[in-house]
Amino acid sequence: MARNGHRMKVGKRYHRPGTAPGTLRAPEKRIEQVRVTVIDYGPDHLEEKTVTRVEEVFRYRDSPSVTWINIEGLHDVALVESIGRHFGFHPLALEDVLNCGQRPKLEDYGQYHFLIMKSLLTGSGALAPLDTEQISFFLSGNYVITFQEVPGDSFEAVRERIRRGKGLIRKSGADYLVYALMDALVDEFFPVLERYGEQIEALEVELLTNPTGRTIQEVHRIKRELLLLRRTAWPERDVISAMQREESDVIHRETQVFLRDCYDHTIQIIDMIETYRDLAAGMLDIYLSSVSNRMNEIMKVLTIISTIFIPLNFIAGLYGMNFHTDHPLNMPELSWPWGYPYALGMMATVAILLVIYFQRKGWLTADRRPEVPPPVPPAAGSDGTGGLGGTAGARRANGGKVGEPVS
Repeated sequence: MARNGHRMKVGKRYHRPGTAPGTLRAPEKRIEQVRVTVIDYGPDHLEEKTVTRVEEVFRYRDSPSVTWINIEGLHDVALVESIGRHFGFHPLALEDVLNCGQRPKLEDYGQYHFLIMKSLLTGSGALAPLDTEQISFFLSGNYVITFQEVPGDSFEAVRERIRRGKGLIRKSGADYLVYALMDALVDEFFPVLERYGEQIEALEVELLTNPTGRTIQEVHRIKRELLLLRRTAWPERDVISAMQREESDVIHRETQVFLRDCYDHTIQIIDMIETYRDLAAGMLDIYLSSVSNRMNEIMKVLTIISTIFIPLNFIAGLYGMNFHTDHPLNMPELSWPWGYPYALGMMATVAILLVIYFQRKGWLTADRRPEVPPPVPPAAGSDGTGGLGGTAGARRANGGKVGEPVS
C-alpha cells in the first residue's frame, strides 16, 4: 500500500484490437529508470543487492538457494524480453506483465507458475482516491520474479523477515516466499477497510443531522471505491483457493496450510466489503428519506400559513366589494366609524383561533430529529473492523504471520 502519498495513480492499458498475441508493448513510463533488486538467501546465508545489468540475474536460475528478483518499472521492453528469454517464460505471460489491466489470476506453465495480484494505491489523506497496481509473479522451484509498475510496495516487512531470519521464511522454499508476498498484499485491505468504516460512520451521522449535496457525493465515492475493492478481492480469493488445492512440485503441501490461512483472510475481507456496500446503499435511502422529510416540513409550514390567510382573504375580499351604503342591507358597517378596526379585529380573531386549533392538533410542532448516539469505541485489541482488522494489525505489528512460529 502507498506510504506518505508516494505512489502515482496508475491507469489501465491494453493493446489495440487486432494486435498479434504475445506482442510486447511498453506501457507508459512511470519512473525514470528500471530498478532490479536481488535477494538470494538460505538458512545460513543472505545476499541482497541492486544490479545494474540484467545479465547479473541469470546465474540465479539454477541456484540451489531461494532467489527473489524484483523489477520496478515496466517501460524497458528489452529487459523484460531478456529475462523472459533466459528463464523460459511464455510470450503470453510476458504480454500480461506489460498489459497492466489484467484480472488477478493463476496460470500453470508446467515448470513455473504465473500469478497476477493487485496492490492497493492510496494517498496520504483520508479522502485520497483509491486505485490499484498490478503485481506479476513468476514462481519456480528455487526463484520468484516479481514485476511492479512503480516503486514502493508492501513487501518491506517480508524483506525484514528475510534479513533477520525471522520465522520460517529462510528455512522454506520459493513457494513460501510467494505466500508471504501474497499475504502482504491481502493485509493491505484491512487498514483501507477500516478507513472506509470510519467514513461510513461519520456520513451516517451527517445524514441524520445535516445532509448536504457534498454528503451524497461522498456516499457515491465510497460506493465506487468499494466496488473496486470487490473486483480486486473476489478474483484474488479464487487465486489463493486454486493455489491451496494445487497438486504440483512448485507448491509444497506445507505451504498450502499457510495459504489456507491467507484464504480465510480474503473471506473476511469480502464479508467486510459486502457489509460496507450494503451500508453505503442504505445511506442513499437515508439521504432520500431525510430530504423528503425536510421537504414535508417546509410544505407543512407553507400549508399552515396559506390556511391561516384563506379566511383573512375572504374577509378582505368581502369588504372590498363596492356596494352602495345608502340601503340598510348593503353593508351598513362600511359607514361605521369603527368599521375598519372591526374588520381588522375580526381578521386577527380568526387568525388566532386557527393558530390555537393547529397548536392543539400538534401541527405546529416540528418533528424532532433523532438523536444520534456517539460511536461505540472498539473493544480492546480491535481496530474498529469488528475484530477482523485487529488480526491483520497484530500481524503487521510483529512482522510475522498468524500460525507461523517465530524463531
